Amino acid sequence: MQEPNTPSEVAANESAVQEEVQASATDAHEARIVALEAALEEAKAQVLYVKAEGENIRRRAADDIDKARKFALEKFSGELLAVKDSLDAALAVESEEVASYKNGVELTAKQLLSVFEKFNIAEINPVGEKFDPNKHQAISMVPAEGEPNTVLSVLQKGYSLNERVLRPALVTVIQAK
Repeated sequence: MQEPNTPSEVAANESAVQEEVQASATDAHEARIVALEAALEEAKAQVLYVKAEGENIRRRAADDIDKARKFALEKFSGELLAVKDSLDAALAVESEEVASYKNGVELTAKQLLSVFEKFNIAEINPVGEKFDPNKHQAISMVPAEGEPNTVLSVLQKGYSLNERVLRPALVTVIQAK
């Protein structure tokens, strides 16, 4: 390239250089804007995806909870069907012997006790124990020999499920003298 000779040529060259610098700066800014807009669109798409995925997870969890509630007793119910079948068989017997009925009822009671054990249902039969209002419900207090506030008799057994009381035992308690 040749060196400019006149001041007007120098000014023209400087002006052209400035225009070139401004044009390249404008192009760089426009390229940066385009890149940022693309990044913004990608971020928006990611946000929508994450939001949809969160909603799907929430919906699946709600469905799982509904199914768990609906079928929580499925195994227990299946086990009780054998007890029901035994009771139906006992009712279908034509024999009128009390002994055969008693044997059938005893077998059915054993089946039921087996189901209770399998599912951690325990009997509360507190004869001779101290009265516990968390496990027992006092129906009456009677004067009797023995330590006061002790269970004298059980009118109806109570039951607990995994050590949580399902039904308290109905009891008669020894009254203090």
